[in-house]
Amino acid sequence: MNIPQIDLPRIVVIGCGFAGLKFCKKINGNNYQVVLIDQRNYHTFQPLLYQVASSGLEPDSVVYPIRKIFKGKKNFFFRLAKTTSIDAENKKVNTSIGEITYDKLIIATGASSNFFGMKDIEKFAMPMKDVIEALNLRSLIIQNFEEALNTSDLEERERLMNFVIVGAGPTGIEVAGSLAELKEHVLPNDYPDLDIRRMQINIIEADKRVLASMSEEASEKAEKYLKKRGIYVWLDTRVKSYNGAVAITEDKNFESRTLIWAAGIKGHFPEGISKEHIIQGNRICVNSYNRIDDLDEVYAIGDVAFIKSTRYPNGNAMLASVAEQQGKQLAKNFNRVSKGQKMLKFNYNDKGTMATIGRNHAVVDLPHFKVSGIIGWFIWMFVHLMLLVDFRNRMVVFMNWAWSYVNYDKGTRVIIRKFSRQKT
Repeated sequence: MNIPQIDLPRIVVIGCGFAGLKFCKKINGNNYQVVLIDQRNYHTFQPLLYQVASSGLEPDSVVYPIRKIFKGKKNFFFRLAKTTSIDAENKKVNTSIGEITYDKLIIATGASSNFFGMKDIEKFAMPMKDVIEALNLRSLIIQNFEEALNTSDLEERERLMNFVIVGAGPTGIEVAGSLAELKEHVLPNDYPDLDIRRMQINIIEADKRVLASMSEEASEKAEKYLKKRGIYVWLDTRVKSYNGAVAITEDKNFESRTLIWAAGIKGHFPEGISKEHIIQGNRICVNSYNRIDDLDEVYAIGDVAFIKSTRYPNGNAMLASVAEQQGKQLAKNFNRVSKGQKMLKFNYNDKGTMATIGRNHAVVDLPHFKVSGIIGWFIWMFVHLMLLVDFRNRMVVFMNWAWSYVNYDKGTRVIIRKFSRQKT
């Protein structure tokens, strides 16, 4: 890998998601050599991927080059590579460009879509965990309407114009809200020859309410907003299979060429971690210091890490806020160790959760109060703007939002590359 050997402990970090990014920002480069490995050369702001998928933002609004983020950071090295396996016994990491030794290893590889073993859904559904998948979904949505315009098969036209979203968490309802905005303001102008009123948006949720991780008040208002926008909400319903044309549930079938999967995620990490360290959701069990017990100087942070505590018996939620706090805390602990101080246990500071259903509609659960409607929407926008990595990204996103709000338009309805679907 051509990394210089110096007289400082070497920390190898795998992954530049929210946890890995925050760790690398906060670690003191005077006391450690840091080597960051990622198979992509950019950091992705995942909470806004749905807007890329629904033509609201271009991908460069939600990604930022890793090398630019850490430009000038002392004793920091980035290598573009895929990590294939971990050899904890010999303190080595094997990658697509060779191996590297470490003194401390940080696994921050995040999560991937969890299809719960349903191979047909995995084959035909549209996940949305990275920019590539978001762009694929954007292309597919536009292609659907182009095909619907040209087909004389009325049943196929219905399937092309119907959308099924599995999962009513924040991602699911945000995607649904964006599709509703397209239906209401954009698509009738783009496709005057189509009766866009026949477009259907369905959310299927296995739980008894939407936004099950938020308060009941937020769930009730979110469901009200969804239905107000013409979105059909099917609760206490599980999708059993999908063949690319029909989604089958216990008591109802949904004909659709597009099934968007927002129903679950699972930890994702390289080979080399034994099964005894893996717990529910394919996450790595770590102690209160994010260290994997019985492994020498191996840590896990972010979505891939499972910390069991009295307050969170099922582990912390797989959220960006948790990942950032874990990355920051672990860097702080390493900085303390370099000064001869003791490490501090990780305790998650829940600052609240929020979700938007589109223009003027959002629900926000904060520690001391709850808010919804247009005020919640402004809070949601402000928080997401401030969390973006760079000032340029904030300005671009803000200008896109302002233009869309004033003109009822989404300006990126282009097919950069055609998405090829598997046919049934």
